[in-house]
Amino acid sequence: MLVYHLPKTLTRLCIRFFTHPSRLPPHLQHTPTGSNYCIQSLCQQGDLKQAIHLLTQEPNPNIQTFELLIHSCSIKNSSFDARTVHKHVIDNGFDQNPFLATKLIGMYFELGLVESAWQVFDGICNRNLFVWNALFKGLVKVGRGDEVLGMYRRMNEGGGLSDSFTYTYVLKSCVAEKTGEGFVEGLDRVKEIHGHVLRHGYWGNLHVMTTLVDVYAKFGCVECAGFVFYGMPVKNVVSWTAMIACCAKNGKPFEAVELFREMIVETHGLVPNSVTMVSVIQACTALCAVEQGRLLHGYVLRKGLDLVLPVVNALVSMYARCGDLDIGRRVFDQMKRRDVVSWNSMISGYGIHGLGKKAIEVFEEMLHCGIQPSPVSFVSVLGACSHEGLLEEGKNLFESMERDHGVYPSVKHYACLVDLLGRANRLDEAAKVIEDMQIEPGPTVWGSLLGSCRIHCNVELAESASRRLFEIEPENFGNYSLMAEIYAQAEMWTEVKRIKNLIEARGIQKLTGCSWIEVEKGIYSFISADELNPKNEVVLALLMKLLTEIKKMGYVPHTKVVLYDTSEEKKESNLLGHSEKLALAFGLMNSNEGETIRITKNLRLCEDCHLVTKFISKFLDREILVRDVNRIHRFRDGVCSCGDYW
Repeated sequence: MLVYHLPKTLTRLCIRFFTHPSRLPPHLQHTPTGSNYCIQSLCQQGDLKQAIHLLTQEPNPNIQTFELLIHSCSIKNSSFDARTVHKHVIDNGFDQNPFLATKLIGMYFELGLVESAWQVFDGICNRNLFVWNALFKGLVKVGRGDEVLGMYRRMNEGGGLSDSFTYTYVLKSCVAEKTGEGFVEGLDRVKEIHGHVLRHGYWGNLHVMTTLVDVYAKFGCVECAGFVFYGMPVKNVVSWTAMIACCAKNGKPFEAVELFREMIVETHGLVPNSVTMVSVIQACTALCAVEQGRLLHGYVLRKGLDLVLPVVNALVSMYARCGDLDIGRRVFDQMKRRDVVSWNSMISGYGIHGLGKKAIEVFEEMLHCGIQPSPVSFVSVLGACSHEGLLEEGKNLFESMERDHGVYPSVKHYACLVDLLGRANRLDEAAKVIEDMQIEPGPTVWGSLLGSCRIHCNVELAESASRRLFEIEPENFGNYSLMAEIYAQAEMWTEVKRIKNLIEARGIQKLTGCSWIEVEKGIYSFISADELNPKNEVVLALLMKLLTEIKKMGYVPHTKVVLYDTSEEKKESNLLGHSEKLALAFGLMNSNEGETIRITKNLRLCEDCHLVTKFISKFLDREILVRDVNRIHRFRDGVCSCGDYW
């Protein structure tokens, strides 16, 4: 867009001449040229009011003048001026101009005046593709993606053709339906549009295909995203980042790290950006791969990305969640600027280590610094209270949310409160909290209650919670497994069998336990199995030898976690195949004496594995760190940092 920039002094002279036409030079008198230049210059200088004032005296404003006026209204966020300029557009006969229509539609969406944008669109008789795209873009921006899909069908029925921008906006609109009942329908629409993209020859369009990867990622369809990604003839840093983020956010952290390595090795000259680094650091966090994280930290420093706030926030979280809390705190203290995410990362870090009092200290320090806590802040600090059993502190924080900070409790906050009460064996009080909730208790709330019932073996309340969970989440294996474990603890084997039959009848997929361990900058995974894998012979041999030794120290296998009514010998054999035990033995075989062993488990650490690790840490005088879905367990000299409270 060609724009004339006039100096302020010249603009003032122009205004004086324009308001008195006889003073204009002869070649500019009675022509629109000088006045249009003057209005455009005022827009560029941010003087919208004066520009509109001169517009009322201009007999022939041109399209470029109106374009700048519309743009200025968006920048100034002025609804009144926007409608004034729009009226002048109509009065000057440009109401059917498609170019200005796209600008007006974009302006109204920027100002949040959705109905006005619709009026502009409806008023255009001959809509071109740019007008349609302006509408699609605006609707996606304001979160009304469901309307995009309807209008897209209408455009196609009218014989309209799509371009790369159309496909991008329509694909993004599908994400609005990725939750609840609309999940399947939204995903089906993505696949349908994917078919359109391929049929119309856009399979090689970098922007469209990258959007497809990103949208499939938001639906959790890693395989579909991978199919698109690996089929792309050309990839840039954005497409690589989209695929890495897809894996990192959908339970495939190992694949995310491998993709990052592939990107560095195979794409000569392609430099990861800050978004790439955040995604791969998050993947290392999920794997507890602190050595990989340190390498990434070095890369961040070399590339000057340590000034990018989201990157540093990711590093703080990575160190804290990988067990190096002191280094995480050092990175946090050295930050030149912090936002609420920075503070949340530190609060959460203390929380998963079971240091609830320190988490509360950081929370109070954040308030002292004038940072307004977010809903996530309260989830983090309430979770920290739960891990350390700080009942009164947690209840006080929950009550302060709305009263002192204007944060209304969500399902997640109620789940934290129920967990806090339940762990403290205040199960009746926890049940009363659920009964009095002003919002519908979600699966996280009922799940917190069921988990607490497992800790205290409260069968009656567990049955009540599980019935609700089986209705809300009929395909969630974890709920059935938890209820079966509660029955097994109570030696109610008939009920255990009933739950197993229910799982089989409903065709529910069993969750497989998986553990990761980082050894010599490599990441290795182990899968839990009922039948021991011969490939793990060396690992199993060491494990069995260790079990023999710790039995002499007083270890007695915790066979109640085995959900089979069978012999003790068979139960012990089953326990031997747990993924965290295999990872631990592998780590002991491939590390030097004195090194800390770090293991990540995708499920909750079972009681027997917890007990075994305590004994091994004492027998071998090793520090062992295990992070499960709940918290970090740091084992030293036969004691766990959780105090057997998790």
